[in-house]
Amino acid sequence: RARLLIVNHHLFFSDLALRRFGHAEVLPRYESVIFDEAHHLEGVATQYFGASVSRYQILDLAQDIEKAAGQHRAGKPAIKTLQLARVLADEAERFFALFPRERGRLPLANCLDQISDWSGELYGLLDRFAGLADHLDTMTTSGEVWDGMRHRCLELAAGCRRIMQERDAAHVYWAERREKNFVLAASPVAVAGDLQAALYPAVRGIVFTSATLTTAGTFSYFAERLGLPPATDTLALATPFDYAGRTLLYVPPPGFPAPQAPAFGPAARQLMQDIILLSRGRALLLFTSIVAMRAARDFLADCLPFPLLVQGEAPRQALLDVFQQDTHSVLLAVASFWEGVDVPGEALSCVIIDKLPFEVPSDPVMMARMDAIRDQGGNPFFDFQVPRAILTLRQGVGRLMRKASDRGVLAILDVRLTSKGYGRLFLESLPPSPITRDLAAIATFFAEED
Repeated sequence: RARLLIVNHHLFFSDLALRRFGHAEVLPRYESVIFDEAHHLEGVATQYFGASVSRYQILDLAQDIEKAAGQHRAGKPAIKTLQLARVLADEAERFFALFPRERGRLPLANCLDQISDWSGELYGLLDRFAGLADHLDTMTTSGEVWDGMRHRCLELAAGCRRIMQERDAAHVYWAERREKNFVLAASPVAVAGDLQAALYPAVRGIVFTSATLTTAGTFSYFAERLGLPPATDTLALATPFDYAGRTLLYVPPPGFPAPQAPAFGPAARQLMQDIILLSRGRALLLFTSIVAMRAARDFLADCLPFPLLVQGEAPRQALLDVFQQDTHSVLLAVASFWEGVDVPGEALSCVIIDKLPFEVPSDPVMMARMDAIRDQGGNPFFDFQVPRAILTLRQGVGRLMRKASDRGVLAILDVRLTSKGYGRLFLESLPPSPITRDLAAIATFFAEED
């Protein structure tokens, strides 16, 4: 009998949410939990302690029912099943077509303000769900198959009602268009209460591990977001790498344009070129936006003698394979490449970060969390935005040193590190590298390799 069970965060929280809301669990009972990469937990818990319904979910259900009806033929009942599934799909298409065509995530209320009769269309969709569920309940052949379909039908209908008709201050309601898909969702403003109710009392012990749980040397942000009790034991271990002797941190000199200035983009791209020439390629460039990445690609392609690899122009693993094999290549990336990139050795000798990775506070969930902090007398910028940016920056910085023999330069092209008071919090959260504002120091650093 197994004593140890290894699952990913999504399966764990899917099971926990089922238990929380009174459904049958997926995982066997457990006494203790160890979470690796625990800095992701708030985001994953947000997903599973909320509710969401998408166009694809409904169309997939209709398609699966049609397929099952074709495989388990039962005369007129099967024909009616096909008809009801297609009617549901058509009704879903009409319903989601009502919403704005604008890409991105928006507060649900903003979307509904633009729709004259969304409630009537919702009731039409719910009627189709109910009719299909009632019919599936009468299907006697292949009962388990139809029971599963009926359960999915009822769950989607319940999700629609919860998101579209319920309103409570503990949740934020939003809608998002993603290419051909459309998502409606209700997310908890805070997951601490759900974790305190569903997880912490149910286990003997929990261990949270990650290279990025602290900000400016404390666990306070992580502990508060996850609702950990004050008596929680903490341990922060020093890095095993010799950052002081094997790395160099470059920040721009005084007078360099701030990220908000129109001159920042051209100046940053020129600085990237200068640094990459000194490092002889071997560089990972991390950007905070796709627009900035593409602008850098267009500029650097004309002035660098090294191969450029760009996220989105090939599969992730293919890019990483080429980057590791061609030791003078340059990889430009955003988002997911800030973590999980493990390229030890000479191929990654320089990490360049264009800006401090502050999130744009237009996401409805972020806005609701910032409002909640403000309502409680806190400062959303220092209590939420800065810690989140620090954790993301630490992930990006961590791409440089992957084994003890590695050495390299980290360049953060954001003068706010030294010109703003909060820059100190970022610097205190980084490994202890010597700091320079002089490109000549980078030249000397790499010359020492030879």
